[in-house]
Amino acid sequence: MSEVSLKHKIALGLIPRIGDINARKLVSHFGSVEAIFHEPYRNLLKIPGIGSGLAKYIGDRSYLELADKEAEYVTGHNIRTYFYLDNDYPYRLRQCDDSPVVFFFKGECNLDAAKILSVVGTRNATGRGRELCDKIIGGLAIGHPDLIIVSGLAYGIDIAAHKAAIANNLQTIGVLGHGFNTIYPSIHSSTAKAITEKGGLLSDFLSDALPERNNFLKRNRIIAGISDATLVVESGIKGGALITADIAASYNRDVFAVPGRPDDQWSAGCNSLIKSNKAALAETSDDIEYFLDWKPEKSKPPVQRSLFSELDDNEKVICELVMKEGEMNIDAICRTLGMPVHKLSSKLLQMEFRGILKCYPGNLYRAG
Repeated sequence: MSEVSLKHKIALGLIPRIGDINARKLVSHFGSVEAIFHEPYRNLLKIPGIGSGLAKYIGDRSYLELADKEAEYVTGHNIRTYFYLDNDYPYRLRQCDDSPVVFFFKGECNLDAAKILSVVGTRNATGRGRELCDKIIGGLAIGHPDLIIVSGLAYGIDIAAHKAAIANNLQTIGVLGHGFNTIYPSIHSSTAKAITEKGGLLSDFLSDALPERNNFLKRNRIIAGISDATLVVESGIKGGALITADIAASYNRDVFAVPGRPDDQWSAGCNSLIKSNKAALAETSDDIEYFLDWKPEKSKPPVQRSLFSELDDNEKVICELVMKEGEMNIDAICRTLGMPVHKLSSKLLQMEFRGILKCYPGNLYRAG
């Protein structure tokens, strides 16, 4: 991809009020991306759906200048750019009319992998929800070591899904609602770094875009479109997870939901999806395998958790303390051991990834 071509592709995605669908129409009409930005204003007005306002935006050269800076940024930070007409644009997203014209990806991951599952849910995940997330992803990992787990790096079920994937040696993709200059929430920065080493981060926003509410709603179409199916683990009666499920259904993707108690507010959304036949009931990984007709790779042994003997001295002390107390939050561990919080946080994260400890709401840790 030449520098000039990259600049024009990025610029196409920057034009206000055009949108992904109209952007495709413009390329089809003019025959190339570059031609759009060289077309006289009077010719733009002749295109159906392009009024004077949009024509002025298209003719504004400042978007090319902004795109040029972004092209330098992504090239300098080893970030790949995917354009919808490129041969390596993910085929699942290509099937979606409103998929991003251009998006950015940092990491090492095959976006056209044979099996990709999106896992979403409430940001107020319960202990049960986290455990079910671990159980289902862990079960799928046994027979499908090539599976990729996609989520949004948010609090709750999202981060639980990413961590479960890493703990079970699966690749995982975090779809961001902002640019690469930011990680939101910042507490997930360490996990985001681990994701780039075991999958990747994906965004269709410029590098300096901030985490605004509408951005997160917009990124849901990518979570829904890049996968074979979407699993909703926990959700209230309203929320982003249900929006993602609706989008997935509109793309003719399978949708699954984990059922819960009728009086549980964080299962109300899942129960509603199942009750209205918008989602198939999924209690275990077997249910997902059955509906998607995924044949387990029986020759692959289950992922083995790290043994206690493999821990370093600090990890052994942490593990012994947590096992003795049953559960402890990070502040209590820090006070008891007198360990700097930055060092302790790093150790706890690595132990969580290896399945030695599990993290629960309130930064409570228990033995895995």
